[in-house]
Amino acid sequence: MLKVVIAGCSGRMGHALLESVFADAELVLHGAIDRPDSPQIGRDAGELFGKVSGVKISHDVAAALVGADVLVDFTRPEPSLQYLAACRQAGVKLVIGTTGFSTEQKQQIESASSDIGIVFAPNMSVGVTLLINLVQSAAKVLAEGYDVEIIEAHHRHKVDAPSGTALRLGEAAASALGRDLETCAVYGREGVTGERDPNTIGFATVRGGDVVGDHTVLFAGIGERVELTHKASSRATFALGALRAAKFLEGRKAGLYDMRDVLGLK
Repeated sequence: MLKVVIAGCSGRMGHALLESVFADAELVLHGAIDRPDSPQIGRDAGELFGKVSGVKISHDVAAALVGADVLVDFTRPEPSLQYLAACRQAGVKLVIGTTGFSTEQKQQIESASSDIGIVFAPNMSVGVTLLINLVQSAAKVLAEGYDVEIIEAHHRHKVDAPSGTALRLGEAAASALGRDLETCAVYGREGVTGERDPNTIGFATVRGGDVVGDHTVLFAGIGERVELTHKASSRATFALGALRAAKFLEGRKAGLYDMRDVLGLK
């Protein structure tokens, strides 16, 4: 069985990942990591689910990685980079679902992939991965006369905006249109903005309540519009996708992969 370590195990995604690992006969929980000040430190990782897993929640990353096959991480960029360094040192593969990385931080991930296998994606959902491909196809067909806008909504606790998924969708559209997202993205509109530049890609962000994650890519033309939408109703979809990515890495050589590799969509 594949020996999995879960990072950030007391968070919302951590709970979803633990539950999915316990439900998968092909996986075994090998380690559970949380921040040093977490009240969960020292408790059995299965306690929340009425299980005795034999794995105590710890903040000792190096110890948790001993004998592990893969670490799954949905935390924040700063701890993610610490896990990245520890996995590189230990030769343990890594699945990264964390968002909000800077360009320099993404380069660190790419550098580490020369030594270990990494699946790095802003959204581990199978449906969102398919959406990325659909957006690319639509953008090629609707390249002339259609404005591209991306609308995303998440729960009130999300700390980065736009979401990593929204940015990835923007990159997919920009690539198909022959544009550079860094120069054509518009992240906010207020006041007298003038007419819309047809070469831009706009982003709108909504934060509130317990929205798990909604994303819509809008292609607005004259007399019609095409909307491609994905709505997540449970974090289980991200957890299941991440664990599918963990299985994908088994036996794979070092390299940087994304969910399209995992699903065979490239």
